[in-house]
Amino acid sequence: MTSFRDRVRGVVASTALGDAMGAPIEKLTYEGIKSQYGRVESIMTRWHKMDLPADVRLGRVRGDGIVTDDTLMTVALMNVYNTEGRHLDAYDMGNEFVKEIAFRKTFVPELNQETYIIDRLFYPEKYIFMRHVLANCDPREGGMGNMVNCGAAMYIAPIGIVNAGHPKAAYDEAILFAMGHQNSYGLEAAGVLAACVAKAFEPGVTVDDIVETAVGLAKDGTKAAIKELTNKARALRAERDDMDKVIAEFQAIMLKYSPMGDDVSRHIDKVGVPSNHYTPSRLWSIEELPMALAFIVLNDGDYYRSILDGVNSGRDTDSIGVMAGVILGAMYGHEVISTSDIEQLNKVNRLDLFAIADQFSDVAANIIKDDLRAHEARRSILE
Repeated sequence: MTSFRDRVRGVVASTALGDAMGAPIEKLTYEGIKSQYGRVESIMTRWHKMDLPADVRLGRVRGDGIVTDDTLMTVALMNVYNTEGRHLDAYDMGNEFVKEIAFRKTFVPELNQETYIIDRLFYPEKYIFMRHVLANCDPREGGMGNMVNCGAAMYIAPIGIVNAGHPKAAYDEAILFAMGHQNSYGLEAAGVLAACVAKAFEPGVTVDDIVETAVGLAKDGTKAAIKELTNKARALRAERDDMDKVIAEFQAIMLKYSPMGDDVSRHIDKVGVPSNHYTPSRLWSIEELPMALAFIVLNDGDYYRSILDGVNSGRDTDSIGVMAGVILGAMYGHEVISTSDIEQLNKVNRLDLFAIADQFSDVAANIIKDDLRAHEARRSILE
């Protein structure tokens, strides 16, 4: 039986793995990836922007296992739990989490230097600093007005860990915490992914169990997108080697819930032009979580193939890889991950993924034990 510690290691290492798999090809379309790479099969992949001038790529480097903000933010959230030793809410977003991303230096691999995580973050993640530090908002209103994206969901897996085996509690805590960062379907995705990770810790859990949990807890467009995409994935299992067909059908469904499609880059010609990109809606969903779940279903939980199919589908490739990875990492534990991949991730990112995971595992286990004691105390009320 896979231990709790092994599963936590699986989640943490899979965050880095999925991130590093997808980072070199992020924002390329499915066809663009096919044209330039054929198919990405390894973390040892050269970044498609690496030959551009340094100022064009904002001084960043990627490829060969380098991770991005998905991993850095996940570690930052674990650090908050390590500091507080309890469940979190939006006030912790506006306190310790802000300190982790904006006031405490760490090694940022893309920049190859010790600096603040916020120096690397995308605009909707920088919004955390603006709202909580500069605007001094009510923490529970921190996500209001933000661009709606996957930014909260991409680092939310630790909340699933501290609520392992209790998906509804994971969903609730993720919403309470991430409302300090995101809103609308971006917030909803964070809750659902945390619930999927919590469910994946249950011994004997199946892919169908996890999807049922996601559909059961998800609301509005997020629920509809997950349900429709995973149903389509089941129908396409016999044709999963025909990736052209799989991607075409998945993305056609997703277009109903995410109007951006392949139009993921910002440029001067789009300034002032109205669109529905990043705007709140009860009808829409982020793309990354439904796609990750669909690839897990398509491949019946095969670890590497699910992640690789996800990142090769294009667009927000690293976050799709992370979301598929953390669910499957929780299911299987770290043994499913290649030792050489873990060694490369540690080396190039100056990390010790298992040490990070083990420290957090001890904290998470204590939080769960406190919950169980409280549950038993409540049970006595009925006796």
